[in-house]
Amino acid sequence: MKSTQKFVRGVIATPCETLDLDALGPGEHRLRLALTEDGTSSEIRIPVRVFKGHQPGPVVGITAAIHGNEVNGIPTIHRLFRRLDPAKLRGTVVAAAPVNLPGYLRNQREFSDGKDLNRLFPGSPNGTESQVFAHAVTTRLIRHFDYLLDLHTASFGRVNSIYIRADMTQSETAELARVISPQIIVHNKSGDGTLRGAAEELGIKALTVEIGNPQRAQEQLVVNSSIGLREALEHLGMVDPDEERLCEPAVECDRSFWLYTDGGGILEIFVGLTDRLSKGQPVAQLLNEWGEVHRTYEAPEDGIVVGRATNPVAQSGSRILHLGVVGSV
Repeated sequence: MKSTQKFVRGVIATPCETLDLDALGPGEHRLRLALTEDGTSSEIRIPVRVFKGHQPGPVVGITAAIHGNEVNGIPTIHRLFRRLDPAKLRGTVVAAAPVNLPGYLRNQREFSDGKDLNRLFPGSPNGTESQVFAHAVTTRLIRHFDYLLDLHTASFGRVNSIYIRADMTQSETAELARVISPQIIVHNKSGDGTLRGAAEELGIKALTVEIGNPQRAQEQLVVNSSIGLREALEHLGMVDPDEERLCEPAVECDRSFWLYTDGGGILEIFVGLTDRLSKGQPVAQLLNEWGEVHRTYEAPEDGIVVGRATNPVAQSGSRILHLGVVGSV
């Protein structure tokens, strides 16, 4: 098979030890931000792209692939930046992707030590490999932002709608979530070591954007999500409106939870993403090894399907679906 190579000369990426936005002039900057070192004493540097406007304004940070195999956010960022012009930008947009570079290169969710980075923020300078890395992300990158949009996807064996997790009791955060126009918004106060929680502790307005499925680049979801991010920048007064719009308002949920199996077998789910469910509606069943139904599951209350399992091999305690309970906070 014959291959052709095309070499494109772009903006040179500059190595740096911390993100110093004040030292950057207006325009585009490509950086390689050092965070930690690997086993060969080589620095682990993540790609950071900065568009600094010619006019003042807020600093919006966009991160993707905190979980290394959640890659839809990367082409989403690429598409957004292709439609930005620093000469017309008011403020600064910073994108870091992939953040979990070791996990990204291994096609795995976790960091190189097997830990979930998004349960360890703000990290520790004297902790484990992943804790030190999380601390460096927080102190060298995140603390410089006024707003954070953290892009994720479902985990292995699951699929997601485009949905946002945000603290909808915070009016500015709630407005930002709504203008992005995901399919679903779930009220969720951050915690348990998430990057969003660490950002909020620093006074940064932050939300999590879930874009579809792991280890895939889903073109339509990428397009819709990048339009939504652009809408966020328009809402903040950083860019002028363009012709791209998302027309459907999000379904807002005041809470959500997962349904789990109480036995094992082959899992069959009857409902799809964004389906509206009624209390008592059959949603799934488990088959034993002979193909006989031995468990059935119903919706415990009215709601909407935010995400669901795709792996048919279920053990006791396996996820079935993520149910959002509709209602505004």
